[in-house]
Amino acid sequence: MQYTDIGKTWQKLSLISGHARRDPGFQFTSLAHLLNVEYLRDCYKGLNRNKAVGIDNVSWEEYGRKLDENLELLVSRLKLKKYKPIPARRVYIPKSETEKRPLGISALENKIVERGITWILENIYEQDFLNCSYGFRPKRNSHQALKELNDLIMFQPINHIVEADIKGFFDNVSHEKLMGFMSIRIKDTVLLNLIKRFLKAGYVDDGLLVKPDAGTPQGSILSPMLANIFLHYVLDTWFETTVKSHVKGFCEIVRYADDFVCVVRYADDARRIERGLRNRFNKYGLELHPTKSRNISFGRFERGNAKLQNRRANTFDFLGFTHYCDKSRRGNFKVGRKTSRKKYTAKCRAMNAWLKAVRNQVKTKEWWKILIAKLRGHFQYYGVSENYKGIARFYKVTIRMLRKWMNRRSQKRKMSWDRFTRYLEHYPLPKPRIVHSFYVSGVR
Repeated sequence: MQYTDIGKTWQKLSLISGHARRDPGFQFTSLAHLLNVEYLRDCYKGLNRNKAVGIDNVSWEEYGRKLDENLELLVSRLKLKKYKPIPARRVYIPKSETEKRPLGISALENKIVERGITWILENIYEQDFLNCSYGFRPKRNSHQALKELNDLIMFQPINHIVEADIKGFFDNVSHEKLMGFMSIRIKDTVLLNLIKRFLKAGYVDDGLLVKPDAGTPQGSILSPMLANIFLHYVLDTWFETTVKSHVKGFCEIVRYADDFVCVVRYADDARRIERGLRNRFNKYGLELHPTKSRNISFGRFERGNAKLQNRRANTFDFLGFTHYCDKSRRGNFKVGRKTSRKKYTAKCRAMNAWLKAVRNQVKTKEWWKILIAKLRGHFQYYGVSENYKGIARFYKVTIRMLRKWMNRRSQKRKMSWDRFTRYLEHYPLPKPRIVHSFYVSGVR
């Protein structure tokens, strides 16, 4: 596909989006030329200027001091096919009490080009992606995924959940198969080769350069888009076209990035879907986690069946919440949800460690603003229907930890609960509240 000079790059992106929407079989042959100075300047301005620097040690502000000169040199290297992404700086962040998650911090120039490629791909694939996918997409978020899951279980004949966890997804995505999927829509070899360079760029871990044969770099701007493209073909379209045509009853999938659950009516269908998922992912070089993936009964009859079978009713975790079968005040079935034990414990530990560390570093009035932001952030995510007790519990624990560590500051008079309560009245903290109601149309 060749473009005449019709104006700005954003107009061209709009044209790309239109072509992709009107013709699902349309193949794009000329895209890399969109990475011009004007476009990459917008990409630079769209970056988070406070993010950590990569191994190049260049900050957003430093790069911007000679922005035009730097971008012209960058575009020149891209046109001459001499641009090589700099390996990411690998760091590790806590995943749980015992595990750490690897994260790649890209060099600033990498981020600019990645942002540019991501916007191009977004304009193509947003027309293809299915409604079951919610992760890292414009105007879509985790709370919409949670509401959709709630509505499916509440209003469809759901009796089973197939809970799936892809083992080491981001580290094991096949480069060859991913590029094969992308070539269905994109025939621009320059852009495809550039993406392949990012996949092969590798990372520096404790001074050693590692060049992976598989995986998408976690922490990079491009990675979520590549993951969505891969799972669109491997999971979403397969489920929509193949699975749904081979089951007897209702079934649906809700996916957020590599985290997904299937809701199913019949037990036989649930068992077949579970087997099908394992075979499907094995075909593409991935596997479901043997202990974290399971098929359980769940729905409006689960509590009664569990009582008859003398067992606890089943629960499952999704997006940081434990879902369980509950009853409304009128005795009707409803989906209950609470902050998962794993997430709650991790949040409490993190808050305690932060309060302990910060109490003597700076004046209270300075870190108090951060504490307010932390509490607001917690309520913003976990403040969903049925989870008021969960966020209220976190608030109470935070208050207790706050008083404990404020009383351990050096040369400060200890505060009784009465005095501490008056202090909080003078310097109030955000109170727990439900931010996202799943019982009204739309989720904020």
